[in-house]
Amino acid sequence: PSPAPSAALPRDAAGEASVEKQSPCQAPVSPPPTGGVWGEFLRFGLVGSAGFVIDTAVVYALARPLGLIAAGLVAYFCAASANFLANRVWTFRHRAPEGWLRPWLAFLAANVAGFAVNRGLYTLLVLALPPARRFPVLAIAAGTLAGMGLNFTASRRFVFRPRHAPLPLSDKSP
Repeated sequence: PSPAPSAALPRDAAGEASVEKQSPCQAPVSPPPTGGVWGEFLRFGLVGSAGFVIDTAVVYALARPLGLIAAGLVAYFCAASANFLANRVWTFRHRAPEGWLRPWLAFLAANVAGFAVNRGLYTLLVLALPPARRFPVLAIAAGTLAGMGLNFTASRRFVFRPRHAPLPLSDKSP
């Protein structure tokens, strides 16, 4: 016979099954996914591919009313926000911080260097190369790939670090 469903639940001191209540803003604690850091990098890249689609769609939708540069800035913000959500619930689900607003702002702040590389290259290509002006997807792809490694490292180290771990620059010991 199979054990009762409550057999897998943690037990308190009296042996009673206990279920810890979780805030709706608290990310669920999940076991680490398989693949270690390379698995996280692969998932981060797949999420980034979806972000690339969002980025491209927003640039093409806003290019006429805003121009390519402004459309690229708005598109980056939209794609980065979607990527934050997807990375939180999939790539780094076992490391997701509590709450939503502060981690989202931390994600945007941590990815400033990747943003500078990404949109810097995008802007340079759009301004300098007629094919990139005609087909902005080329500049978006180049910028996305150029900023990916920086964004992954910053996201993993500063936003989705193991729970209760001090910031890497902290002088506290773990």
